[in-house]
Amino acid sequence: MILENSSERKEAWKTIFLFLALVVALTSPFHYALVNLYPSRIYVGAIMWCPAIAAIITLKIKGRKISSLNWNWGNWKYIRLSYFVPALYGIITYLLIWIFGFGRLVNAEVITDWAKELGLMGIGTLNPTSIIIIAIILLGTVEVIRSAATTLGEEIGWRGFFIYELRKVLSFTGVSVFSGVVWATWHWPVIVYYGNNVIVEMASFYVVIISMSFMMTYYTFKSKSLWPAVIFHAVSNVYIQKILPELTIKNEGTEYWLGENGIMFAIVTCVFGIYFWRKAMKEKL
Repeated sequence: MILENSSERKEAWKTIFLFLALVVALTSPFHYALVNLYPSRIYVGAIMWCPAIAAIITLKIKGRKISSLNWNWGNWKYIRLSYFVPALYGIITYLLIWIFGFGRLVNAEVITDWAKELGLMGIGTLNPTSIIIIAIILLGTVEVIRSAATTLGEEIGWRGFFIYELRKVLSFTGVSVFSGVVWATWHWPVIVYYGNNVIVEMASFYVVIISMSFMMTYYTFKSKSLWPAVIFHAVSNVYIQKILPELTIKNEGTEYWLGENGIMFAIVTCVFGIYFWRKAMKEKL
């Protein structure tokens, strides 16, 4: 609930900006390494744990316990939905890409190459359909668990701590937008340095991240747990980075419609974000 006492609100804003200052200070060396040395997964993993470390340091400075974060697992309903929703919007995104001809389904040769990369060729002769099914099952389970090890670091900070501090001074809409803008801006060095069309990709990325923020804030507040956000984030990353792009061949001139920084993903997640915003308003969340 929003604090009414002005001194308490002022203290909450101080805590918020202390946390953000720590995030910047902790992240900056790794962002520098990522863009100036080598785009290593080690640096990416380190960056993703910076929000958690910043949250823990902030709690220590403020004399609060780490156990005050919402570590409880919560209702299984929200865990299931946090897997289903990002998988659904990823699938819808690529179905639209295939239908409108911005990309096309891969051929059998590409699927075989994918199987070799995943180590599936040593378990017998597989047809393309079997490869796709097995790959999606493995990536949708094992890879999601692996991805959750890094998304946990982000979500301890962003959804476990940050949005609960924002909730003291902002409405659900304000929390979702503010945290979404901060979360998107936190990624900007990588987008700017490695992007092909920075303006289009940055605009799409902000829409995607703010839309995801509405969804993840909703599930975090409903479940009173940080775990749905961890699962949601991991599933979204796996489906939109690891599974669906591998099943798609880019058509020339349509590359800006594909991927996590693509226009189509921004459109689809925006629709989902509006749905969750309206849902939260009806439920007075």
